[in-house]
Amino acid sequence: MADQPQAQEFDVLVLGGGSAGYAAALRSVQHGLTVGLIERSKLGGTCLHTGCIPTKAYLHAAELADEARSSEKYGVKTTFEGIDMAKVREYKDGIVAGKHKGLSGLLKMRKVTVIEGEGRLVSQNEIEVDGTRYSGRNIVLATGSTSKTMGLPIGERIITSTEALELDHTPASAIVLGGGVIGCEFASAWTSYGTDVTIIEGLPSLVPNEDPSIIKNLERSFKKRGITFNTGTFFKDVEDTGDGVKVTLEDGKTFEAEICLVAVGRGPVTEGFGFEDQGITLDRGFVITDERLHTGVGNIYAVGDIVPGLQLAHRGYQQGIFVAEEIVGNNPVVVEDINIPKVTFCEPEIMSVGYTQPKAEEEFGKDNVEITEYNLAGNGKSSILGTGGIIKMVGVKGGPIVGVHGIGTRIGEQIGEAQLIVNWEAYPEDVATLVHAHPTQNEALGEAAMALFGHPLHG
Repeated sequence: MADQPQAQEFDVLVLGGGSAGYAAALRSVQHGLTVGLIERSKLGGTCLHTGCIPTKAYLHAAELADEARSSEKYGVKTTFEGIDMAKVREYKDGIVAGKHKGLSGLLKMRKVTVIEGEGRLVSQNEIEVDGTRYSGRNIVLATGSTSKTMGLPIGERIITSTEALELDHTPASAIVLGGGVIGCEFASAWTSYGTDVTIIEGLPSLVPNEDPSIIKNLERSFKKRGITFNTGTFFKDVEDTGDGVKVTLEDGKTFEAEICLVAVGRGPVTEGFGFEDQGITLDRGFVITDERLHTGVGNIYAVGDIVPGLQLAHRGYQQGIFVAEEIVGNNPVVVEDINIPKVTFCEPEIMSVGYTQPKAEEEFGKDNVEITEYNLAGNGKSSILGTGGIIKMVGVKGGPIVGVHGIGTRIGEQIGEAQLIVNWEAYPEDVATLVHAHPTQNEALGEAAMALFGHPLHG
């Protein structure tokens, strides 16, 4: 048998070119390391091609539709004639193509060696790609996630978010299985497009991971928009009836619509890559690591959606950067999932970072937690935009602000200061004394901090 040819060697070999993988690659080359980046599909992964970017393009089109409908309220005479899904897709595809071209060019300019093909871990320091072996002094696993289907037959009428983004028409009616981030975003967009939407969520509320005050506001807003939802009972069966779908719940209740979107979360893509063969521990498909994202095998790390926790592109970026810094010995600071900012881009938008009130009371004791809610009705810019909603701050008595939550039109843009407040462990008086520009929604953060400090101005 002929000897295996010597593998091309890199300082860092990354398996997966999505958010986490390419972030690890880019930061590694900034430190002077040689990097090979293996990708079997398209650079940018789910986020760029079938996740964050295309869905937010659809949601922007939805925002424009809502504004066209309500423009006369603001003295602007327009007419809303409907949604041209072919044009919406064209707009979405143009955004994605431009970002993909930019990312490809950036990796080439930074001299990251992009290796196209199906990779498989064949030793503690080698990955084989379509018969060719590549060696890495350090290996980063970043193979991403895919939509969970719960065993349902995905096709023309029973679809996931991937298929939903390629629809060539606006469905007359839709059932959305799952009231989390993905489900609420599609329900919101389709409602703006004119679709009759029903959400089925097995847990007691929509967006169940959010603060109770935010949940209450969202459910009230969705009802006002005409979005129907059934919570507290899981679905039992979904049937393609030939001209639509029929969803049966565990309590026997049934719902019918033109299509059914399965939005019950995302699962890790780790099968068939040889991870377990090399001694890497998997749990329900997730790669188990220590807090520094090391797998416990060789110099192999895992990042992004295959690591248990929040499945967010910016968490992937942060973990990719973290591992690159770890490899060069910079001892980066661990960012816990609780302090990672989150935005749900439905209408109204939701932003949150840090502890919810129940989680804070569990962690610090109910008597040690203080909260304040500032109603956006008192915020000038929010009134101009025509939105209601709240900013909620959760603090420890005599201590820092440990949670910031908000709901309202465009409120996601305030997540930047919110995550700085929480991650820099600011006290209410620290934020209360800062100047917040007027008239902006950002003022609402200052108002909430002043109220938590005990000196509200407009509250």
